[in-house]
Amino acid sequence: MNNGFVTLLGNFLKEYGFVKFQIDSYNDFITRRIPKVLSEIGVIKPDVPDLGDIKLKLGDFKIGEPTVKEADGSVRTILPSEARLRNLTYAAPMYVEITPVINKQEGEPVIVNFGDMPVMLKSKICPLAQMSKEQLIEAGEDPDDPGGYFIVNGTERILILVEEIASNRIIVTKAGSGNMSEIARIHSEKDGYVQRHLIERKRDGTITISFANVTRLPIGNLLKALGLDNDKDLMSAISQDDGVREEFYINLYETEATNKNDALEEIGKHLKIPQKEYRMDRAIKIADKYLLPHLGQEPTDRLSKAMFLAKAIEKILKLHLEKIEEDDLDHYSNKRLRLSGDLLEILLRSILLGKWGLITRVTYNYQKLTKRGRLPPLQSIIESNVLSNQLISALAIGSWVGGRTGVSQRLERGSFIKTISHMRNVLSPLTSTQEHFEARELHPTHFGKLCTSETPEGATIGLRKYLAIMAEVTRGLQEKELKPLMEIIKR
Repeated sequence: MNNGFVTLLGNFLKEYGFVKFQIDSYNDFITRRIPKVLSEIGVIKPDVPDLGDIKLKLGDFKIGEPTVKEADGSVRTILPSEARLRNLTYAAPMYVEITPVINKQEGEPVIVNFGDMPVMLKSKICPLAQMSKEQLIEAGEDPDDPGGYFIVNGTERILILVEEIASNRIIVTKAGSGNMSEIARIHSEKDGYVQRHLIERKRDGTITISFANVTRLPIGNLLKALGLDNDKDLMSAISQDDGVREEFYINLYETEATNKNDALEEIGKHLKIPQKEYRMDRAIKIADKYLLPHLGQEPTDRLSKAMFLAKAIEKILKLHLEKIEEDDLDHYSNKRLRLSGDLLEILLRSILLGKWGLITRVTYNYQKLTKRGRLPPLQSIIESNVLSNQLISALAIGSWVGGRTGVSQRLERGSFIKTISHMRNVLSPLTSTQEHFEARELHPTHFGKLCTSETPEGATIGLRKYLAIMAEVTRGLQEKELKPLMEIIKR
């Protein structure tokens, strides 16, 4: 290894570090994403008719220092070395300000602990991040340890980088064999949840869409239900190219609906809902809540969804007419990496908002304790151990939202190089029991991003990858940050 490369690598380590992207992602999670999730919940409304109109407004969020609760009930701060020795979880308490509003009269705000969040070593809430080399040695830590991992029940755990198809874009490919000729994939993402859509063109020219629990719904019915109920407007939205329009005409003949209400009725029938009054409500909910949620989930967003689908149809038909080339699913511009902050946000949302999540429990406890006609203390209705236990369980086992497994892994400590390599591991969501030849192959766009030689032998070859030695992971831009950039580009 020449001296120039050693100097370059040393400077990269000093300025960026090998796991800084994970620490930055976690810092973003605790400073921006948790408050964002709580502000989206906004108000909890327990149904207590005897006491009038009751609301619980969620306010400011705060996270404390890493602490441990002793057997005698005392709480004190803790360092990672003690958590390792005593098989403890290195975690910090989370607090939220809750203001009770009874019959439009606001009460006194109360700061409530709603759970403990596992702390990433060397993150902004970890004391190690502020320590000098001598202080780290005194605290029982390796001064060259990069951080970027958690301590759960005394075990060092990391969150693996998860590779996924880029969200909110139309990716079209040839279907290969079978009755389908072309396919468009759209992974619509909103608030960490991904709704997968599959638009398929059959060899006879008919186009269908599948998403949520809807299977192969004729696209013409959906477009008319979204507001393009005039055939002329529908064709104009799809394309100005006569060849593309001609390929779509058969879908108009297959569509029985002539207006928006008829189209919603047809969607209800496709869902095999026998009750007529429930059929329409279900069709509206499907169109508003589950179809392309990244474009919005209100009735006013239907036209934008129709226009987005029209562009997807145009792309499929242009591919069929060989006017464009198919997209390369394995091209790294069509991939994104989920970092620790993304994964923890998805997990936190599911714990708070799930069927038996913390918010449901708060509502139930409030209703149960107010039956005696008096208001309970707010801390008594918040089961903070529910959130803590579920977060710790997910990190300890590695099972994540959406049926993913192996997301959290025990940190490899065989050598320093093995440790760094493990923390820069990239995991594909594809199953290792199937061939996936193209996904396993080395792609030209991996150069400079992924290591071209490091991958395990056996079933996971090509599916388990590692970041290149000086690769950095850039953070995603928020929509409000993107708009000013687009204005600059336009000028």
